[in-house]
Amino acid sequence: MSFNTALSGLQAASVDLSVTSNNIANVSTTGFKHSRAEFGDLFEISPFGNTPTSVGSGVQVTSVSQQFDQGNLKFTNASLDMAISGQGFFITNKDLTGADISYTRAGQFGIDKDGYISNSSGEYVQAFPVDANGNVTSTSLNTTVPVQLPASTGAPQATTEIEVGLNFDAASLALDPAGFDPTASNTYTHSTSTTIFDSLGASHVLSYYFIHDLPGSATNPGSDPNQWAVFTYLDGAEVDIAGGATVAHLNGGLPVNQDAGLINFNPDGSYASSTPAALQNTAVALTNGANPLTVIHDFANNSTTQYAASFSVSTLDPDGYSTGRLTGLDISEDGLMRATYSNGISVPLGQIALADFPNSQGLRAIGDSSWLETIDSGAVITGSAGTGRFGLIQAGALESSNVDLTQQLVNLITAQRNFQANARSIETSNAITDTVIQIR
Repeated sequence: MSFNTALSGLQAASVDLSVTSNNIANVSTTGFKHSRAEFGDLFEISPFGNTPTSVGSGVQVTSVSQQFDQGNLKFTNASLDMAISGQGFFITNKDLTGADISYTRAGQFGIDKDGYISNSSGEYVQAFPVDANGNVTSTSLNTTVPVQLPASTGAPQATTEIEVGLNFDAASLALDPAGFDPTASNTYTHSTSTTIFDSLGASHVLSYYFIHDLPGSATNPGSDPNQWAVFTYLDGAEVDIAGGATVAHLNGGLPVNQDAGLINFNPDGSYASSTPAALQNTAVALTNGANPLTVIHDFANNSTTQYAASFSVSTLDPDGYSTGRLTGLDISEDGLMRATYSNGISVPLGQIALADFPNSQGLRAIGDSSWLETIDSGAVITGSAGTGRFGLIQAGALESSNVDLTQQLVNLITAQRNFQANARSIETSNAITDTVIQIR
């Protein structure tokens, strides 16, 4: 009996040594969670219960459980390295369309040959789908998808509207639009310009010329001192305002007829109205094969004023953009991934999906700091970082192993002493048995 009891102790101490050795071996493994050997005593029970003189039968290993406490974050220079600060697991899939799902805390991700974000085992990181504004459309595990970086060149978008916010100098001298010549600065009151783009991504310069309209002129036959004429030019060529007032003037000394817009202000300097109501250019045909350009000029909604102060531009913001080169991937703390381009545009790709379980210790370890769902772990719970029970995602960082090396070395000594003590028990039992056998 004593031999078996001591033998169970040796076996338990051996398991404890193995667990501790495994912890020490993985002290530098990213996302590794240390294990703890748990033991229970063995006690023989008769059909009628224990007797007062019952003696235990040794020890057994009841569990080798992993401890999912947070590891330290180690910051790196890799933009695709990710760490979870708090609860949760990354979700990975071995196939692009299959359901071979596993869970990990190791965020060492990279790009495979097809542009998908994956780990060193070739498993694809799963993300929730998002709309064009980056809003998650579904948080179900069944709707998660692998993330693929888009093409290295982003498609252009033609300019269709320019937000314009200005202050016109109310004290400026009134001029007759009929005398306007864009090549002569004394024939207009103010000017400014901005860059716009056509459907092929080519840039063009759109210029504005503003004239404090002289009361009694052809465009201002009354006596309104608060009216301004607006002329637009694209790459130096005049462009008509659709429905505007036709003005005969000069361009480089040559006579031209151009339709101009009119802007009127209230006596307090606030924006009143425009003629036509929507200031929009007529379609401009381009010679490079791009679609004709039609641009709306929104003065009304951008605090355009006429005060006795210097001319100033507060807003001059055209939409549209040129082609862009993929410059990087931005990952926010809630896991939203955006591809960024050199033209300033960012495109949402998806939101990193996180998973958690009612009993994380019930997960089955499969190596590479990955686990599988089991009955003991409970059903998976999915969600986005920063919501509910889930932690935040730290981009450019990795979660180190949560092994406390000092503690493990102490455990190693303790397990060794336990092994030696149980071996001594066997030695003592053997000596007693020899004594009994030698009795004559």
